[in-house]
Amino acid sequence: MKDIARDLGVSVVTVSKVLRNHSDIGNETRERVLQRIKELNYRPNLTAQSLVTGRTYLVGLIVPDLVHPFFTEVAQFLSRALRKEGYYLILSSSEEDPELEEREIDQLLGRNLDALIIASSSATPAIFSRIEEQQTPFLLIDRQFPGFSANYIGVDDQAMGVLATNHLIQIGCQRIAHLRGPENTPGLQRLAGYQHALLDSGREPNPEYVVAPGNVDVHSWQQGFTATKTLLGLNPRPDGIFCYNDPLAIGAIDCILEAGLRVPEDIAVIGCGNLHYDASLRVSLSSVNQHSQEIGEQAAELILQAMRSKTPLPHRQIILDAEVVPRRSTQRS
Repeated sequence: MKDIARDLGVSVVTVSKVLRNHSDIGNETRERVLQRIKELNYRPNLTAQSLVTGRTYLVGLIVPDLVHPFFTEVAQFLSRALRKEGYYLILSSSEEDPELEEREIDQLLGRNLDALIIASSSATPAIFSRIEEQQTPFLLIDRQFPGFSANYIGVDDQAMGVLATNHLIQIGCQRIAHLRGPENTPGLQRLAGYQHALLDSGREPNPEYVVAPGNVDVHSWQQGFTATKTLLGLNPRPDGIFCYNDPLAIGAIDCILEAGLRVPEDIAVIGCGNLHYDASLRVSLSSVNQHSQEIGEQAAELILQAMRSKTPLPHRQIILDAEVVPRRSTQRS
């Protein structure tokens, strides 16, 4: 780095910032440094750098499932925003297993990552108190713990349940079912929103119309298909289904169509997530926007602030507004 700095007449700090893709270096200087690095075939020893600086410029992201499109989209926008500031993302999946999540957290902390971002599968926040003791900045996304103070970014899940259910009521659905989520804050609050919307419209929630498919973030399509088959066996069957997430809703639509019924004429379906492929499905999916891009970008901004501060910052909770994105699966003529 000293050789490169001397050759180009810049400081070692400038070379270091270019290597970390720092945003405050001009394009011309950046290109000169990168060209010289290429000529010398120079690759910095990141481990040695971290011993000197006390930073690895790595941020860990632990999610319940790397296949679930919502978490994939969050990771994409989070990684893009961090990369602009010279930080890089390491991904890990807990597979909805709290014990595996705890081991993954310990492994990442043992590698001296600068911060952690977690969509937790745990039932309690005990592991996060241990992270705080190590003074490693961390941020919760999508899932939080009532009464536990931590940095958090997510959508108003109860409002999502209310919006989705009211949308089905407004298009004329009389018997609305819910494929519910797990026993965490998104699952419980979306269920509560569904129940509140029904009660506010003068309808008594029918327990038979609420089905808990199982591991909805790991095997969503299959779970949605199987749970909907159960609903189709009821008499009377539902004429509207609100699904905890979009992959569940896709499984529900496939089951309805395979049974020879029509979506939305016989049964309307709405999901949660507003994932990038929803408009491309054979029956385009109505969904409640979960703002994966905003969650990823704001998570990056918040964790960067925490890492750069010399003293712990007050915890912030960012709750994003939800809105329905209507498509063919709920558009009745």
